Amino acid sequence: MSCVNAEQVTIEADIDIRLLVGAEILAGSTRLKAGTVTKMALNIISTGAMVRYGKVYGNRMVDVAVTNDKLHDRALRIISDLTDLDRLGAKELLIKSHKQVKLALLMHWTGMDAETGIALLNQDKSSLRSLVERHSSDT
Repeated sequence: MSCVNAEQVTIEADIDIRLLVGAEILAGSTRLKAGTVTKMALNIISTGAMVRYGKVYGNRMVDVAVTNDKLHDRALRIISDLTDLDRLGAKELLIKSHKQVKLALLMHWTGMDAETGIALLNQDKSSLRSLVERHSSDT
């Protein structure tokens, strides 16, 4: 990834991304336009990768690592928002799912237990939506 044209700098790569932003407002300071556009492009690529790897449901990141109070609160809000559960119900489900939001949602929507859900998520790398669609009729 580069912010100059290919004639200025050649890159040996399978994929060559050129972010042509033009000259910086302050000469020599690549933290302005070039740095900002590079960060935006990397955010777009990493977000696309998260979607591709099934870590997203709708517009929610559901593969949340619940490692602190802030992320615990986020996990409860995601579960409550995507289900009919109040905060207490979301908390109980999060405990049953070993603090795994994606697993909690799969359990809630399909009725499967945590062990079955873990096995399914480990074996099948499909999106949460397709797993729910395929297994909601099993219960």
